[in-house]
Amino acid sequence: MSLSAELKPRLLTNLCYGAMMSLAIGVNLLPIFLVSIQSSFPGADGTLLSKEELGRLGSFTFSGLVAAILFTGPLADRYGPKVFSLIGNGLLVVGLLLTAWSPNYTVLLWANFVLGFGAGVLDMVLSPVVSALNPDKRSASMNWLHSFYCVGATLTVLAGTVALQFNISWRMAALLLIPLPAVLIFALGAVKFPALTVEGSERTPARALLKQMWFIGALAALFLGGATELGMAQWLPAYAELSLKYPQWVGGAALFGFSVCMAIGRMGIGALSTRLDSYAIMAWGCGLSVVLFLVGSFCPIKLLALTACILAGLTGSCLWPTMLAVTADKYPDGGATMFGALAAFGNAGGIFMPWLVGIIADHYDLHWGLAISAMAPLLMLPLVILLGRSMVKAS
Repeated sequence: MSLSAELKPRLLTNLCYGAMMSLAIGVNLLPIFLVSIQSSFPGADGTLLSKEELGRLGSFTFSGLVAAILFTGPLADRYGPKVFSLIGNGLLVVGLLLTAWSPNYTVLLWANFVLGFGAGVLDMVLSPVVSALNPDKRSASMNWLHSFYCVGATLTVLAGTVALQFNISWRMAALLLIPLPAVLIFALGAVKFPALTVEGSERTPARALLKQMWFIGALAALFLGGATELGMAQWLPAYAELSLKYPQWVGGAALFGFSVCMAIGRMGIGALSTRLDSYAIMAWGCGLSVVLFLVGSFCPIKLLALTACILAGLTGSCLWPTMLAVTADKYPDGGATMFGALAAFGNAGGIFMPWLVGIIADHYDLHWGLAISAMAPLLMLPLVILLGRSMVKAS
């Protein structure tokens, strides 16, 4: 085998890592600027945007994600993943341009939808591509892939925090983040992509998967995992500023720390996954996340509360990618359609939880709004244990 042929899977895996960073831009750009955006446009009553309207921005992003996954997932099995990797990055470029131009709140909502749609197209193809490239180490490669989501989130938050410090507007920040997805369009266009099913086998139909109770449980677990991760990520900067009364830059730094913790957690699990039980990892992640969410919401010592919120990124980091990996191990011929369904449910949790946090915050306060997020890992814990026991019985 030639050296160039041997390096192709590694090259494409690395480009997928870069594309996951690009995906993170579309999801993490605006949370750091929520307070600035609140005063940029009038709300429905002519005053500042309400917390529900701010939460709706995140919900539109994840609505776009889910719409993209449901629409394009089955098509990737038919036409291959390459074209969708190019479309996803192209839509991120368009969404960032729309965000920078947005003359009113309504346009900004739809700019977020476009960003989410582009991110969703990428989310739909990257996991099955990396899974196909690394069939013997799915848990490790999936955690590494999703750790680069955290790296992208970290760089996005860092850029936003620097922008706030130097009075650079959120519009200009959107423009400054365009080069990464733009470059990836050309880089991914120059490489060959693998087939998404095991050679010599047929793809498992979606109808067959949906008849499996284990798969239904995996969908529910992904929903709760997405809610765990994104309820905190979308509201942490605003919570630090509005409820803990920290200056604006601390909110950005907190989200930066949260993203760093997620990256460390996923890279660590990626390195140790062959020696640790995946279900035990997820169970511990769920339990510790519940504790940290409640400490972060109600601890009277605000530094300890903020620290708990940041560390929740570490404990919740493994839930999404590890659940994807164990499902891919159980159904290796699920193809992009299966990954699309899993990602749709995970991102549906990202739609539901930030919106619910905003509603609770409007009726009570952000302390209670953030605390409601603890329900997600609390409900995921027994589900993960049941799925793990089912796998032991099946073996």
